[in-house]
Amino acid sequence: MTDILTFVLTFHHLLSIPSEHWVNLNPNPMNTLRVWSLTGSFILLFACVSGWAQTATGLDQKINDSFMPVALWWERFVFSSIAGVPIVLILLVLGALWFTFYFRFVNIRHFALAIRIVRGKYDHLERRKLQNDIPDTIKDEGHYGEVNHFQALATAVSGTVGLGNIAMVAVAISIGGPGATFWMIVAGILGMSSKFVECTLGVKYREISKAGRVFGGPMYYLSKGLKERQMPWLGKVLSVAFAVLCVGASFGGGNAFQSNQAAAQLISRFSLHTPSTGFYIGIVLALLVGVIIIGGIKRIARVTEKIVPFMAILYVGAALFILFAHTGELGGIFRQIIDEAFTPKAGIAGGFFGVMIQGFRRAAFSNEAGAGSAAIAHAAVQTKFPASEGLVALLEPFIDTVIICTLTALVIILFNAEGVFAYGDVVNNEVLLTATGERIGGVNITSMAFDATLPGFSYLLVFAVLLFAFSTMISWSYYGLQAWSFLFGRGRKTAMVYKIIFLTFTVLGSSVTLDAVIKFSDSMILALVFPNMIGLFFLFPDVKKEVTKYLRIISPENPGSRS
Repeated sequence: MTDILTFVLTFHHLLSIPSEHWVNLNPNPMNTLRVWSLTGSFILLFACVSGWAQTATGLDQKINDSFMPVALWWERFVFSSIAGVPIVLILLVLGALWFTFYFRFVNIRHFALAIRIVRGKYDHLERRKLQNDIPDTIKDEGHYGEVNHFQALATAVSGTVGLGNIAMVAVAISIGGPGATFWMIVAGILGMSSKFVECTLGVKYREISKAGRVFGGPMYYLSKGLKERQMPWLGKVLSVAFAVLCVGASFGGGNAFQSNQAAAQLISRFSLHTPSTGFYIGIVLALLVGVIIIGGIKRIARVTEKIVPFMAILYVGAALFILFAHTGELGGIFRQIIDEAFTPKAGIAGGFFGVMIQGFRRAAFSNEAGAGSAAIAHAAVQTKFPASEGLVALLEPFIDTVIICTLTALVIILFNAEGVFAYGDVVNNEVLLTATGERIGGVNITSMAFDATLPGFSYLLVFAVLLFAFSTMISWSYYGLQAWSFLFGRGRKTAMVYKIIFLTFTVLGSSVTLDAVIKFSDSMILALVFPNMIGLFFLFPDVKKEVTKYLRIISPENPGSRS
């Protein structure tokens, strides 16, 4: 018990160090003392927890046994269905289709424009005075935000491009077969429109504190936007529901799942099989994540803008190498994907609808379009034109799902061309290897697929997995903290409570089974769709006004933007 108390007090010490001492460290004696104090705290924390873990037999199993009933109950609740189709997926698909048609395929027509905005081509327009604007507000608007377009995109992408792109895609293909890839791509393309709508609203209805900190996301556009439409009661209910679910999602899919698969990869690759190995790995991850999240969105953005391009190049480069090495087989693979998207082979549960549900479910978990979470990161952008960031945001599902998830799926399908495992034969989200009779799941399937063409790459994949997990966790810590602050206030003490709970779930995720964490993570993130999509159906006309205004502003420099 003394060790546990020391553990909590040490975390309190780590998280109570003001962020400015992390962001602006300099060599004066006080800051040097803080650094040595922090280093000592790390050593003390690990020593205490190590001793505690060693006294517990099968600690990982005990944590899992306690966690599984909660995960099962929540999954059943969120995935309530009509005619076998989950209601949450109906909302996502119909909403994405409506936004795509209403905004005249904004996801395709303005794709190139979005890239130009990220590159900063129109940044100088932020300083231009707007016709018919209120003169006294122009100066203030020019200083809105904390990060630039690229940093906001990198932070949001790091929140979505995580182990869902590696582990969850493997699960989707295992359950739904190659055809799930087709529906995953369709969901990613449609999701670009949903992301455009929610992130435009995220900037439009955000709040800026006197200290210059940005507070935004669905919590704010649901409460403020619906209040403007004379529905304050609905706005209050939806915003609170979203905030509560967002906190839960930050603990689940944004944290526990990431640490779970990072731990699984380390344990598998380096044969670290002891009853409490996952717990140990979770402690180390919690310490590393804790160091970054203390600094707030600016520090998170500086880290993610470096990590995201690097990890994307590493992973995508390896996947492309494998595909180029099998160019002769790709034609057959693509035909298999399209054929089985509509006529899946026997053994796939649910037939056509089962395949489609797996594809949409994985895409929704991966890119979070319609869930509203990314709007929290995009709200921090430095702009006075909400639609500019909405257009930037539509790139996110394309990068996440259409590119990275698809590459993962293709590598796995190529790997399984000789029947290494049977599609549809999945128990607890683990497939059966035909040669050995062993069951593996998630990231380990992807690891084997890469190793088949690039022997030894699985060791490098461990590093990529850790980067994916780390970047997702630090981004989702920001999402969850924003939601927590909306519910409980913006004080330092309330923030500290959230961070301690968040880091506790990092340890928890490393200790439970993949099946338990997938059930909890999927349902937590997809539950966000209910309050968010209901609000978007009322608020999307605001987005039409904003995008029309922005396209009019940039039209002299971009003649094609009027369309």
